[in-house]
Amino acid sequence: MKQQQGGPMQGGGFQWRLVVPTGGDTLRQERLTRDLYDTLRAADGLAVGFADEEASAESGHKCAGVGEVALWAATATAVARPASQVLITLVKEWCAKERHRKVEVSCGENSVKITGRPDAAQERMVHEFLDRATTGEGPGPEDGAA
Repeated sequence: MKQQQGGPMQGGGFQWRLVVPTGGDTLRQERLTRDLYDTLRAADGLAVGFADEEASAESGHKCAGVGEVALWAATATAVARPASQVLITLVKEWCAKERHRKVEVSCGENSVKITGRPDAAQERMVHEFLDRATTGEGPGPEDGAA
């Protein structure tokens, strides 16, 4: 199944795009992304996969390690808000394991950067991001990282 870039999915639910930025260190990005994948796939109400699996297979690449490694996570319609909160909580907990970890989360036109050491302003931005993403409102003026 071909994955969208993020936002509401056909048939309902939400699809999120998750990128672990590492400043160009592809091996570290792949290792951390796989670790995040393992954390997220254990959660109920979430489906998780590698965003570039099909594109890499179609173009003849052996793995998704070429360029940026990203994940997609999808939530079901009936539990979109609770599952979205679970997703964000899991990402925050994963980032908190190391203070230098970051995850860029996007859903449709909305995005936010979650870090391992969030301050009150970032917590507010994450909360506002989640509200916008799950209600389908456009991006606000304060999108981004703290």
